[in-house]
Amino acid sequence: MTGRDYRGMSAAERLADRRERLITAAYTLFAHPGFHATTIEKLCTTARISNRAFYECFSSREDLMHAVYYRCVEETLTSVNQAIDKAPPILDERIVAGIAEYVRFVTKDVRRARVMHLEVRRAGNVLTAARQHTVKAFSEIIEGVVQDVPQRHSLDTHLLSLGLIGAITELLIEWVLANPAPPTDKVIDAAVHIFRCAFGA
Repeated sequence: MTGRDYRGMSAAERLADRRERLITAAYTLFAHPGFHATTIEKLCTTARISNRAFYECFSSREDLMHAVYYRCVEETLTSVNQAIDKAPPILDERIVAGIAEYVRFVTKDVRRARVMHLEVRRAGNVLTAARQHTVKAFSEIIEGVVQDVPQRHSLDTHLLSLGLIGAITELLIEWVLANPAPPTDKVIDAAVHIFRCAFGA
């Protein structure tokens, strides 16, 4: 039992447990009331840890925001890639599967939608590099799907992919902020239409 406390957890396990509780608390609080409105004290109270323990897990509130955002992104990337892999080997089928899964997965939990498409912008420079990394990852998915398809134009595929990502982002911001929110099927239909217009699918 060396190195374990009265709860039977090692120091490493306690640290992992506290870190996970902070990520869970931040996932909710960064979504609402938002990143800038959430203090470290509020995060610690919600996660039921001390302020000192916070700094054993994360160097700052910004560091925690990165962890929450990256988890949202990685889960979404995994879900989208799985949907595309399961789709028939036809461009339109694959891209519709990817777009539909992205929209449905993100909107399945409004906290995920708010963190990925609203708070990522409100956080400003805190997540600029992380957001660029995410856009690159999703643009590579789109480019990978369309790379072997003859294009009817001479436009840059990478730039078209960025444009599609921007369009989907704005559609999801509308979904988050509008009251009532547009049906997810309508959001998917709009995004698919934009894709077909851009890539001639």
